[in-house]
Amino acid sequence: MHAQRAPIINAMSVDVEDYFQVQALESVYDRDSWSQCQSRVERNTERLLELFEQAGVHATFFTLGWVAERYPALVRRIADAGHELASHGYGHQRVDSQSPEAFREDIRRARGILQDASGVGVYGYRAPTFSVGDHTPWAWSTLEEEGYLYSSSVYPVKRDFYGMPDAPRTPFRPQGADRLVEIPISTLRLFGRNWPGGGGGYFRLLPYSLTKAAIDQINRAEAKPAIFYLHPWEIDPDQPRPGGVPLKSKFRHYLNLSKTFDRLDRLSRAFAWDRVDRVFDIRTTRLEATPLAAHA
Repeated sequence: MHAQRAPIINAMSVDVEDYFQVQALESVYDRDSWSQCQSRVERNTERLLELFEQAGVHATFFTLGWVAERYPALVRRIADAGHELASHGYGHQRVDSQSPEAFREDIRRARGILQDASGVGVYGYRAPTFSVGDHTPWAWSTLEEEGYLYSSSVYPVKRDFYGMPDAPRTPFRPQGADRLVEIPISTLRLFGRNWPGGGGGYFRLLPYSLTKAAIDQINRAEAKPAIFYLHPWEIDPDQPRPGGVPLKSKFRHYLNLSKTFDRLDRLSRAFAWDRVDRVFDIRTTRLEATPLAAHA
């Protein structure tokens, strides 16, 4: 009789930002107007914390410094509940729109705010809109120099706003880094290409069964943990809906918002989950540097 294999533990993550900070809506929400917008991030993140508590899930919350500055009590609640607190940068500005010097200041500022608010160390980072890659070769070494141990900033799919379809699908050591690990969002390899399997907008736009099947395939066939992500605004169908949003952006942002909370509840109970740093054993991981162009 064969011993039953223990279930693979996957990584749950949340990008803590408000609805008006999404790149797809930047044409209607000017950065200078953010402080005048109706903020809903605290309420929505609280709902996620409640869901995870009921489902027995610990997660990693990649949080904007802009949010932490305004809601330090929320940041403390995240940490006090046993979740990992990580950085999403300060003001949701794409990495590839910044100079190396501005990027350093951004990640240093965000980390300082998060650590001061929570009282815990912050070692993980996720770039806004997955905006790092071989076109920003300085980003990973800068993160390492500023005290980060890992990044989860690459989605190995092809999309208009982001995507690096040729990047490795599993954790790798990026060029220029001695210790820092890059942990890509999960994809499924089928028919010679990568297909999204790690959440975000695809979790809302596509049937729930596809995400569940993708994670199950990654766990069973590849014997690897998956890494999943979503945003607090994705469980909020009552968020403001301004006029002037381009049709494609409107479709991407608002479709199935009313279904996401229940889908996430089902997904949380369908698999075993934990924080990114623990699932991938960040403090002991040792990988060789990997040239991105070498992977398909």
